[in-house]
Amino acid sequence: MIKNRDHFVAWLSLLGSVLFAGCASPSKAGLDRSAPVTDPARPTNHPRIVSVHTNSPLHRPTTAQKFNPCFWFGNVDDPLPPEDYRPEDPHRVGKWHWRNSCHNFTFYVMGIADKEFVRTGRCPEVVFSPNGGWNWAVCKYKWLRLPFVSHQRKRFKFYVGWRERGNFGMKLNF
Repeated sequence: MIKNRDHFVAWLSLLGSVLFAGCASPSKAGLDRSAPVTDPARPTNHPRIVSVHTNSPLHRPTTAQKFNPCFWFGNVDDPLPPEDYRPEDPHRVGKWHWRNSCHNFTFYVMGIADKEFVRTGRCPEVVFSPNGGWNWAVCKYKWLRLPFVSHQRKRFKFYVGWRERGNFGMKLNF
């Protein structure tokens, strides 16, 4: 019985150290925010780089909105479809809502798209590595660390975690 508890404590300690480990943060004075930080020509085993995500969203949801389930199933950033989205379809607005049905939930309830955060990783500005293979990143917001991992190989694409704009997402394509 004691042995199982010791294993549990060890695994819990490992998990805690991974989740709450610090990431190197750039000084705000020394980082040029206008220039992209990633270089598609560099190899994927290059050391991690840091990107500062600055965000000025059209809408900053209140705490009350984030706790309201009716808000979760909307899209405050793009409530109406763009003109080029199914222009001849009479049901285009309804299809747009179904296509983006949980936008607010993934961006503002689970995500940190309305916050300023630091994203560190191999290719932190993109979802998939420009060279294929594995990509990883961590979004750092105050004490919170939100992981991201992706893999691309030929026609296989996979990702899970908090993406480059701070929204949570998952994808698995063959």
